[in-house]
Amino acid sequence: MTSETLLPEYDEEMASTRKVLEQVPDDKLGWAPHEKSMSLGRLAGHIAQIAEWATQILRTEHLKLDASYLPFIASSRDELVKKFESWRDEARAEITKASDADLGKIWKMDWSGQTIIEMPRHAVIRSMVMNHMIHHRGQLTVYLRLLGARVPGVYGPSADEMPAQ
Repeated sequence: MTSETLLPEYDEEMASTRKVLEQVPDDKLGWAPHEKSMSLGRLAGHIAQIAEWATQILRTEHLKLDASYLPFIASSRDELVKKFESWRDEARAEITKASDADLGKIWKMDWSGQTIIEMPRHAVIRSMVMNHMIHHRGQLTVYLRLLGARVPGVYGPSADEMPAQ
């Protein structure tokens, strides 16, 4: 079953994402490394909310968004982690109960009337949920490093977890 092949990767990436989100400093949520960059709070909120997308992908066939879409921006690390955990768990339950037919169904997303995604749900979950999250999680680790915050290991120990050499 396709869900059984998605879940181990999903669980691993969500665990790593939680470790990174736990390091977001409450007092730096408005900080951004560049004027064109998202703020720390906006980036961390985006990462947390990506988990919720899997739920939307599996509960809808066509999502229509426009400029009125309001992203999640946490007011604290605690709120960020709690929302992430809730969205992660809800999405995992949806993936678990999804059949191969559910996951193979074409899913579509429009932005301001233009289709920007149209592919099988399992591919959207892998690309727009997991890969997208991994991409932004990498950005977040750079933000953390620039702020002097602890950077947890994701695919092995980080410099913060290695003994001094």
